[in-house]
Amino acid sequence: MSLRRSHIRHLGVAFAAISASALILVPSVASALPGIDISIGGTEGPGQVSSALKILAMITILSLAPAIVMLMTAFTRIVIVLSFVRQSLGVQGMPPNQVMVGLALFLTFFVMAPVAREVNKNGLEPYLAGTIGEKEALTAALKPMRAFMLDKTRIKDLELFLNMTNTEPPATRDGVPIYVVVPAFVISELTAAFHMGFLIFIPFVLLDFVMASALMSMGMVMLPPAMISLPLKVMLFVLVDGWHLVIQSLVRSVAV
Repeated sequence: MSLRRSHIRHLGVAFAAISASALILVPSVASALPGIDISIGGTEGPGQVSSALKILAMITILSLAPAIVMLMTAFTRIVIVLSFVRQSLGVQGMPPNQVMVGLALFLTFFVMAPVAREVNKNGLEPYLAGTIGEKEALTAALKPMRAFMLDKTRIKDLELFLNMTNTEPPATRDGVPIYVVVPAFVISELTAAFHMGFLIFIPFVLLDFVMASALMSMGMVMLPPAMISLPLKVMLFVLVDGWHLVIQSLVRSVAV
């Protein structure tokens, strides 16, 4: 009991010393920090209002950047096909999700590089140079993106959203509203990704079927076929250079 009391007394003394040192150091640290003044003043002209609106629009675009990358580029198809590859192999945790998403993201940058260069050349650079306004820059930037999405969109999906919005089919591709192009493009990308995933699954399902039949014929009914077929599927995937074939097929299917 006396030992516990001595420990408590020592802890109390240590806590008092730390508190005293903190009270001494806080004013000196606070005096060393620079002062920060946040204030909102009135505007002197319409130019300041325009700059504030530009900053607000830029923040809004940056917050929507993940959705733009996922829904207006080839990212959706690439990441779904890579997920199908991992599931067909039966290795649920390899490669990790971070590796799969990172690979899909950089493949998307590689595929969309020509579109990004055209957006930069026709929309961003003239806008920064002051030769065109915001509306013209947005129209010029959306034109190559619209062309890319329409090239990968099925007519059936495009007609579906045109009919649901009671919109007459436009005479030219530039007349298709962007709110129709984006969902039609996403549906087409999902369909193409599932088609590719089905073709990837076929050889591995056949291997599982052959292995299950072989184990049943040998009387090993209690042995899970996946335990034996997993290393065989990995070996087959490595021997045929599976990652090379998958990435090559993906890039060719979504190349501009």
